[in-house]
Amino acid sequence: MGLEIGKKMRRQPLAAFGLVLLGVFVVCALFAPWLAPQDPAQLDLVGRLASPSGAHWFGTDELGRDILSRTLYGARISLVVAVSVVGLSGTLGLIVGMVAGFYGGWPDTVLNVYVANAFLALPGILLAIAFVAFMGPGLVNVILALAISGWVAYARLVRAQVLAVKEREFVEAARALGASDLRVIYRHILPNILQPLIVQGAIGMAGAVLAEATLSFLGLGIPAPAASWGSMLNDARSHLFDSPHLVFFPAMAVMLCVLSFNLIGDALRDYLDPRTQLSAGL
Repeated sequence: MGLEIGKKMRRQPLAAFGLVLLGVFVVCALFAPWLAPQDPAQLDLVGRLASPSGAHWFGTDELGRDILSRTLYGARISLVVAVSVVGLSGTLGLIVGMVAGFYGGWPDTVLNVYVANAFLALPGILLAIAFVAFMGPGLVNVILALAISGWVAYARLVRAQVLAVKEREFVEAARALGASDLRVIYRHILPNILQPLIVQGAIGMAGAVLAEATLSFLGLGIPAPAASWGSMLNDARSHLFDSPHLVFFPAMAVMLCVLSFNLIGDALRDYLDPRTQLSAGL
C-alpha cells in the first residue's frame, strides 16, 4: 500500500506539493497559539513598520503588530471559511440538485430554471458583498454570504449527474424491487455522484479562501482586531512602496493556500476519473 501511494505521488509531484502546502496551513491554523511568537493584536507603536529581522521574522505592520503571528492566525480564518462554505453550499446544492434531477417535472423547472437562474443572474461576489453589507461584517455572515452565492454550481453539477445515473440498470432494478425513493437516492445514486462533487468541493475551497480575502480587503470580512489575510492587505495599501513586506507575506499566504487547493482538486479529478487512470496505467 505504501509503495503504491509512493508511485502515485511520484507520478503526480504537483499533487504531493499541494498536499504538503495544505498540511503546512492546517498545522499553522491548528497550532497558531503555540507557533505565533506574539499576540497578533499586541500593539507596539515604537516598533511600527519594522523590516523582517530576528525579532520579527516577517516584520511589523503600521501598528507594530507582528506580521508572522497575524499570518498564522489568518490561516485559521481562511480554512474555517473554506471548509464551512463548501460544507454549507455543497449540502444545499446536493439537496436541490438531487430533487431537481431525480423528480424532474415542475420541481426541476422551479429549482433549476427559476431559482438557480435567479442566483446566476448576479455575480457571486456581488451577491456576497450585498449580503454582508446588509447583515454586517463577521465570520458567520461571511460564511453564509459565500454559501448562499456558491450553492448553484453544486446544484447544477448534482442535477446533471443524477440525470445520467437515474436511468442506469441498477437504479431501475432497485425500483423494480420496491425500494423507496429515499433508499434509491441514498444507496444507489448518491455513491455514484460523489466523485465530481468531491473535486468541485476541493476547487470550491480555493474560491472561498479568495472570496473571504476579497471581502476582508473591502472591509466587509472579519472585523478588527482579528487577523485576516485580506484585512492585512487592506491595511498595507498605504505602505506598498515604503514597507512592501506588509503586502508580500499575506499575499503569498493567499496565493499558496489557493494554489494548494487547486493542485489537490486537479489531482483528485485525474485520480477519480477512470479514463485518466486507464490512460496512465494506474
